[in-house]
Amino acid sequence: MIELQTKIKRQIEILGIAVDNTACWRAVDLSELYECEELTIKRDLQELRSYGFDLHSEKKRGIRLGAALDQKRIRDLIVQYLGLSGSDYTIDKATSLMVRKLREKALSIVVTLQRCIDRCQVARIDYQKEADDLERGREIQPLLIFQSDGFWRVLAVNSGVIKQYHLNKIISASALDRRFRRVPQEKIDEMFRYSFKSWIGSERHAVTIKLSKKWADRIRPQQTVETENLTVLPDGSVVFEAIVNSLKEVASWVISKGEGVQVLEPPELRETVIALARGALKNYESSGKPV
Repeated sequence: MIELQTKIKRQIEILGIAVDNTACWRAVDLSELYECEELTIKRDLQELRSYGFDLHSEKKRGIRLGAALDQKRIRDLIVQYLGLSGSDYTIDKATSLMVRKLREKALSIVVTLQRCIDRCQVARIDYQKEADDLERGREIQPLLIFQSDGFWRVLAVNSGVIKQYHLNKIISASALDRRFRRVPQEKIDEMFRYSFKSWIGSERHAVTIKLSKKWADRIRPQQTVETENLTVLPDGSVVFEAIVNSLKEVASWVISKGEGVQVLEPPELRETVIALARGALKNYESSGKPV
């Protein structure tokens, strides 16, 4: 079973490599990469062709994918690949959004970053921070591909600081011939322990929020953050308590719920909610129409 999973993962990675036309990968190069016989790689290529993938081995350009893949097939490959790579996060709209924007590049980028994670290998990315702000050649040490707040992201070290990057905003990714020391899993787990939505930071804030019965019935079946504690009150409402790393994310969540959600602690969170609510209200006050 493990051998089969290893083979499937390797074959999907070969497809991701074939999509990326910036490097020349031959069967002999892949045999060195995966530490297997060249004949094993040739069998992989033959199997992939039998599945309908238009793969070609060119002397000067290496292994190439001749025909573009449709979006459904790319999504299926990414879902299968991330499952084999140990990602236990829900795969849904985030995958569709990534594939819709990046198409075949999505598979290539995911495979490149996961290969770097598996091998503790430095990656170089071109990152579209904003519409008019493309940063080229940023070097990162990828740690984990995960899904949060509706998007696939990669947790990575950049200039000694752990950050996260939207996969949708990565225009290209390549592996460099340099290694890095793996960050202990305990440290990664600790960062996610206090993440309310997607923010990864070192701040710690104790928050207390009261939710009416309507919202209590909706929030009780799910766990928003690992550190949360719910206290049910006699009228059916609940008091939500947790340690989080971002007050802004919690404030946005409170605003999105509207009536029936009241911040009790800390005062800074209450002030942030009020400021966000006033900012939203100004959009309607400036229109001259009654609110």
